[in-house]
Amino acid sequence: MFENLRNAFSSAAKSFGEKELKEKDIDEVLFQLEIALLESDVATEVIDSIKSDLKEKLIGTKVNKNEIEKFVKDSLIESISALFDAAGKIDLLANIASKKDSTEPYIILFVGINGTGKTTTLAKIASLLKNSKISVVVAAADTFRAGAIEQLREHTNRLNLKIVAQNYGSDPAAVARDAVLYARSHKIDCVLVDTAGRMQTSKNLMEQIEKITNVVKPDFKIFVGDSLAGNDTVNQAKEFHEHTKFDAAILTKSDADARGGAALSIVKVTSTPVIYVGVGQEYDDLKAFDKELFLETIFGKTDQTEIPSVQENKTESEEKEVQAEPEPQEVPEPVQASEISKEIEKPESTDDPFAGLDSKDINLYAEWYDQSPPENDQQAKELSIKIKKWIADGKPKPD
Repeated sequence: MFENLRNAFSSAAKSFGEKELKEKDIDEVLFQLEIALLESDVATEVIDSIKSDLKEKLIGTKVNKNEIEKFVKDSLIESISALFDAAGKIDLLANIASKKDSTEPYIILFVGINGTGKTTTLAKIASLLKNSKISVVVAAADTFRAGAIEQLREHTNRLNLKIVAQNYGSDPAAVARDAVLYARSHKIDCVLVDTAGRMQTSKNLMEQIEKITNVVKPDFKIFVGDSLAGNDTVNQAKEFHEHTKFDAAILTKSDADARGGAALSIVKVTSTPVIYVGVGQEYDDLKAFDKELFLETIFGKTDQTEIPSVQENKTESEEKEVQAEPEPQEVPEPVQASEISKEIEKPESTDDPFAGLDSKDINLYAEWYDQSPPENDQQAKELSIKIKKWIADGKPKPD
């Protein structure tokens, strides 16, 4: 996991070790670091923070040349660690346990777009809670997507859990309310509420989630994002957090994530922690996110590093991470995948730095910013990064 991110930081540390600590050289290496981090799907806010912290520590610092690489590595670790610390830590099981003596159930709302593994992640959390002796009822509040209720019902049947559902087109808030009422009357500890996942720009979707929130007043809201979707996931997290103020995130398909920027970016742009990561298709394939092991994976040896599982007494075969294939859905969805899922399935070009960019955008950028055609591969790569950043910023016109 996270090979691209690891290589980006390692390359930067080594480059500093080969140069004198002059501001010009520092800026040159930081620019290369910025390009590498953008390619690893690290959000611009995170990149700016890392560059600023690193430059502040390096300029004017007197370090033995033989120790510069270690100094840079330690500085990067300190900066990234601070980002995770600022988001804090959350023990979901402890939070639920703290409300067990109450007459009210602990309510968890799951949000995110279709195709990210949200429903399967809810089922994994349900399995975790059940194995932790916490009683669960599931609310099928996605009454919009065809097959959503059947998919969730299949999970609850496998886990032998109660599901509260109505017909498609029903009011999602009413479904969630019925589940809460059922939990109260049957002394159920926790209610897990599935929600619709249309594109995050859908005003109706956000209003629907806000209505559910107002009706059942969830104790905890979880954003579920796809690690492989990169900056799309970060943008989704921003949008959902703006409307729902979710408390934490879970990232799916982390076992196949070579870039590693999603966790770092979501923590920075939403100031909320990543609490679990999905690493496979089984219910036990959910692991607690650990900052120290994340840092060790990026900056230390990874061949013996394993993120601890949140489940106990797993077999050796269950402990193995899936390295090649993204995490599939437990139950096939009988509807067309989201546009983001389609993009993920497209093979990435490793030769053309402008792959995926619209020629109209390239020409418009070149015209507006008087950009000459690149003369070599390095210039082409740098130009593609500038255009991608320009697009991400909303294609601003030159001053």
